[in-house]
Amino acid sequence: MISHYPEWAQEFAKQYLSRTLNQFILHGNVHDLVPAGEGKEKKFVRLKTFLADDFFGARDIVIFYDRSSGIYFRDQESQKDFSLALSGRDSLAGTEYSKKLPKDPVGAFSVLEQYFRSRLDQKKSVALIVDYAETIIPANEAGSTGSEDRNSLVYLLKWAHDPLFLASDFTTVLLSENLADLNRTVIQNPYSSEIRIPLPGEEERHQYLIQHAESAEFEKISSVPKPVVAQMTAGLGFLKLKSILSNARENEETITFGSLTEIKKELIEAEAYGLIEFIPSKSSLDAVAGHTNVKEHLRSAVDALKKGRRDVLPMGYLVCGPVGTGKTFLVTSFAGEVGVPMVKLKNFRSQWQGVTEGNLEKILGLLKAMSPVAVMIDEADAYLGDRSASGDSGVSSRVFSQIATAMSDTTNRGRIIWFLMTARPDLMPIDLKRQGRAEEHIALFPPETEEERVELFEVMKAKTGMVMSEEYIPKVVRKGTMNYSGADMEAALTRAKFRAASQGLDEVTPELLDHVFEDFLPPTYPEEVELQTLVSVIECTSKSLLPERFRTLNRDKILKRIEALKQTIR
Repeated sequence: MISHYPEWAQEFAKQYLSRTLNQFILHGNVHDLVPAGEGKEKKFVRLKTFLADDFFGARDIVIFYDRSSGIYFRDQESQKDFSLALSGRDSLAGTEYSKKLPKDPVGAFSVLEQYFRSRLDQKKSVALIVDYAETIIPANEAGSTGSEDRNSLVYLLKWAHDPLFLASDFTTVLLSENLADLNRTVIQNPYSSEIRIPLPGEEERHQYLIQHAESAEFEKISSVPKPVVAQMTAGLGFLKLKSILSNARENEETITFGSLTEIKKELIEAEAYGLIEFIPSKSSLDAVAGHTNVKEHLRSAVDALKKGRRDVLPMGYLVCGPVGTGKTFLVTSFAGEVGVPMVKLKNFRSQWQGVTEGNLEKILGLLKAMSPVAVMIDEADAYLGDRSASGDSGVSSRVFSQIATAMSDTTNRGRIIWFLMTARPDLMPIDLKRQGRAEEHIALFPPETEEERVELFEVMKAKTGMVMSEEYIPKVVRKGTMNYSGADMEAALTRAKFRAASQGLDEVTPELLDHVFEDFLPPTYPEEVELQTLVSVIECTSKSLLPERFRTLNRDKILKRIEALKQTIR
C-alpha cells in the first residue's frame, strides 16, 4: 500500500512498479524531512532514511554513495556481503579494495558494478542511492567536461538501459536539490525519470506541529495558534519548523506574529542563498498620490483575492510609465493592501556553468511554496533578457524560458502575482507581455490635474517629514506651470528642508517654499521622457486607465512619433 506516501513518493512508486525504468532523479526539497508511516506510527525522517527503510524496505541490498562518505550500506548484513565479495575480487585481481574502498566516483562505480552484476545474477534486489549527484555528473558543456565526470556519466547511462539491470529488481536514485545542476544528458535520457519533491503544504506543516508539540507545551512557547503558524510558514520545510520550535523551547522566546514573520523572512532569504529579498509593504494604496483609476483597478484585484476568487486575477501585471512616476511604490502598496508578502528577485546570474539555471530553479520552487506572493521585477526590460539572447552559451535564453514558463503556469494564477516594471515596455519581448503572462498592462503618468498635483504634494510632504509654518501649497504646483513626477516633488521638498535648516529654521515658510519651487529645475530629458510616455500609452491595455488627453490620440500618429524619437535618441 502506498496511499500513505506523500504525492511525489506515490508517483515514484507508480513509475517504479511499471518496470520500464530503473533510474530516477529526485530533486527539490531533498534535504528536508519526509513523513513516513501512518496513523500513530507516523514519523518524520530524513529522505535517505525514508528511501532505505520504507520505500526500499523490502530490497535485499540498499547502498548509499556520495563523494564525501564514499560507499556505505543500510545494514551490517549488506556490508558483510559486500566485503566478502570484495575479498574474492582482491584475491583474483590482486587489488586491496576490501581494505580501503575508493571514494572517487569512477573507482567506486567500477567496484559497485561488479558487485551489482554478481548479486543480480543471484536474483538479489538492489537499490543504489547517490546523494549530491550534481557533484558527480555536474551540468557542463560537452567540451568542458573532465574525464572523471564523463566516465561517471557513462556508468549511470549504462546502468539505466543495461538488459540485466532492467530485467532485475535494480534501481538507481540520484538526489540533487536543483535539476539544472545535473548533466543534461542524464535529465533528457529516456531511460531516466525526474520527480520533484516540493516543500510541504499548509496541511502537512499543521500535521507536523500537531505531532511535534503537545497542546499544553505549545501554548507556553507560542501566542500564535498551530493552524495560523502552519499558514504563516508557507515556503518553509519541516526542518525549519523544527528549528523555530527548538529555538522557542531552548531560549524561552515566545513565538509571536511579529517574530514569526521576521524568522520566516530570514529563513527563506537564507534558503534562497540571498537571491530573493523581502520588500516591506507597510503602506496601502491610500498612500499612493494620484493614479485614481489605476488604484481603483487594483483594488478590484484586492477584493477578488480577499474573497478567494483567484481564478479571475491576471497572471501578472506590466507596470510602465516614465521614470519617477511611482511604479515601485504603487506595487509595494498593492501588496501591503492585500496582505501578501512582496519579494524582489536579486541577481541570480553566475559566471559558473549551470549555476544560474540552478539558482532560478531554487527561486521558482520557493515562490510556489510561499504562495500567495507578489513578485516584483524592476527594470524588467534589462533584467529578463529574451529568448534569442546569445553569447553566453545559451544561459540567457534558458533563463528567459524558465521565467516565461513559470509566469504562464495557470496553477499559479492568483498565487504568484508577477509585477514587471519598466519605463521602456517597447524593449520587452512580446513573449512576456502576451496574454497568459503579464496580462494587464498599466501605465502611470505624472499628475495631470491640479487636484492630482496637490495630492502628490501632500503625500510627499508627509513622506519627507517636512514641517510647514502654516498650511500652504506652492504657486507652481497649483498652476501646473511645470510637470513634477513623484521623485521630482520629493527632491524639491527635501531641498526646501535643507534651505530652512541652513537658515536655522525648524519650519518651512510659504515664502521659502515658493522660492525653492521657482528655483528648482528637475533634470530634463524631454525626448527620452516623451518616448517613455508614448510607449506607455501604446502599451496600456485599458483606455480607462489613461489620462483624458491620451484617450483620443490617433495610435498610428503615436507610433510614427515613437519611431521618430527612437531615431533621434539613437
